[in-house]
Amino acid sequence: MNYIDFHVDTLYRLFYRAEDEQGDLCQNNCQVDLARLMGSGYTGQIFACFLDLAKTPRFATPYQDVLAMIDLFDQQLAQYGDKVRFADNYAQYEANRRQGLLSAFLSLEEGGVLEGDLSRLDTLYQRGVRVMNLTWNHENCLGFPHRPPEFQSKGLTSFGLETVERMDELGMVVDVSHLSDQGFWDVIRCGKRPFMATHSNARAIRNVSRNLTDEMIRALADRGGIMGLNFYSDFLSPEPTGRVEHMVQHLRHIMNQGGEQIVGLGTDFDGMDTTPEIQHVGQISLLVQAMEKAGFTARQIEGICFRNGEDFFRRYWGA
Repeated sequence: MNYIDFHVDTLYRLFYRAEDEQGDLCQNNCQVDLARLMGSGYTGQIFACFLDLAKTPRFATPYQDVLAMIDLFDQQLAQYGDKVRFADNYAQYEANRRQGLLSAFLSLEEGGVLEGDLSRLDTLYQRGVRVMNLTWNHENCLGFPHRPPEFQSKGLTSFGLETVERMDELGMVVDVSHLSDQGFWDVIRCGKRPFMATHSNARAIRNVSRNLTDEMIRALADRGGIMGLNFYSDFLSPEPTGRVEHMVQHLRHIMNQGGEQIVGLGTDFDGMDTTPEIQHVGQISLLVQAMEKAGFTARQIEGICFRNGEDFFRRYWGA
């Protein structure tokens, strides 16, 4: 089986390295590395440049931290070019796959680093960023996150709307995970292209603000978008461990609402403060086994694992 994952925070772990975190992108003691990705059959991985605006940056500004994180990404890909290659569109993904290489896409998780300067978006695109979360968990120049509850009715700012328009022009995918409900509907209203919720689950199954409502899932599907199943326990069930049985429940519900093509994987590996039942990418086949046991068809399983992601890339960037 092949796999595509829409969201991991491994670059964050390697960039803001803790004392107990060792290794590099090829092999480390995080949840994701190249060795385990390739050993498990991954063909594509979106690596997020994540940062918390409430924390002191390593460099002078959060934006400079992001640029330095991209430098690290570039350095690691150059060092391990026999295993992995950057992909900026579907054609590059296909070319890499034919050569037996993992495609590494780059995303940004926290659009607030733009700080009201739209030229930074163009720079980030030139540096390889192809997906951007409009918000993380803080209000920023683009709009409001999903919490606290009073933020849910607040949407995108005028600069946020301008940014969505420019992202559509560039071919940078809008990511609505972490965004407020009204922000989601602003993207539906003002955006022109398909978009993603890279790591969000179903609110009908787990009623937390980070998950999408059934109406949102259907609207995302109608726009030709896609969402990624998040393994983080808080978004799966009230239990402290992210269990495979709950992942399967979310997958089935999401497909029932938006169709088989609406969902892929957005594990959130290396972005959790709990350990899921699937502890790292080397154990991803446990999800396939659970889907088979639950009666998912081979077509459905392949779709969730990689084909839906491929189809989204093809729809968004063309062949």
